[in-house]
Amino acid sequence: MLATPSTMTMTSNTPGVTVVIAAWRAAGTLGRAVTSALAQPETAEVVVVDDASGDDGATLAAARAADDGSGRLMVLAQAKNAGPAAARNVALAASKAAWIAVLDSDDFMEPGRLAKLMALSEAGYDLIADDLMQTPEGQPASAGKPLWFRDDATPIDVSFGFFIDSNITRPSRMRRELGFLKPLVRRAFLERHGLVYDASMRLGEDYDLYARALSLGARMRLIPWTGYVSVMRGNSLSLNHGRTELAALEACDDRLLASGRLSPTDAKLVEQHRFSTRSRLVWIDFMTAVKGGKPFRALDVVLKDTRQTPYVLRGLVRMVAGRFGDGKKV
Repeated sequence: MLATPSTMTMTSNTPGVTVVIAAWRAAGTLGRAVTSALAQPETAEVVVVDDASGDDGATLAAARAADDGSGRLMVLAQAKNAGPAAARNVALAASKAAWIAVLDSDDFMEPGRLAKLMALSEAGYDLIADDLMQTPEGQPASAGKPLWFRDDATPIDVSFGFFIDSNITRPSRMRRELGFLKPLVRRAFLERHGLVYDASMRLGEDYDLYARALSLGARMRLIPWTGYVSVMRGNSLSLNHGRTELAALEACDDRLLASGRLSPTDAKLVEQHRFSTRSRLVWIDFMTAVKGGKPFRALDVVLKDTRQTPYVLRGLVRMVAGRFGDGKKV
């Protein structure tokens, strides 16, 4: 369990929802996000944390310009860039509503979303999630596609094992990671278990928090889309990440495996998720060696764990197909 920061002064006495928005150079989209959060009657407060954008105050100005005068907007600024997990922890420490909803600075909520989620607030759940409408940048929500509910709209009680399995990348199925969800989270559960975001993570920080919560007995409900619009951008960190981010994601699985809280079946699923992350690390190390003109180093990377050989071979096939598929000469 990650220790609660000394600055954490959370109380769950205030009804309603705290909407947390971590922002970095988000002047173009932040106003829309803040406006959509303030438009929800269930929003008790919106806490925006500018993660040291360094954009001459443009992100801060965009947040403040969206203020509706209700006194529910708090805008904070980090002195040093520390990533979204650290920024969210600052927001948690500064806020007080009984429920917490994270909203990415380039996403937004349709009217009525929080009301539909809060309808389940007395049902004993600690995480209440709706599906995401994954929408291409610049398009309306109607142009999007749901992450999860496509044929069957039956709500799901999400167990630890179900959650982990959904986040395992497999060539035979579409990516539908529940770690992308943005659920309501019961603050009292976080307080009771001393849970905050792992500030060392800049990739998969949501996956990590939800997995730890579920491993500690949190109850999670997933329902069809009620209004979260996830804007899909080509330069998103979830699609473009490096070795440092992947290593931190691997470390979170190591912590889960070392916690002593997992059944043998659940531990096996975490090991599979860790293996998937390790595959991407192996590919990065392999290609670094190849591009550096170190063939023996590249071979050594693969031989350290020959189970990763198929992944490396598939990567090479994709790379070759990409170079020749458009008719270009190498």
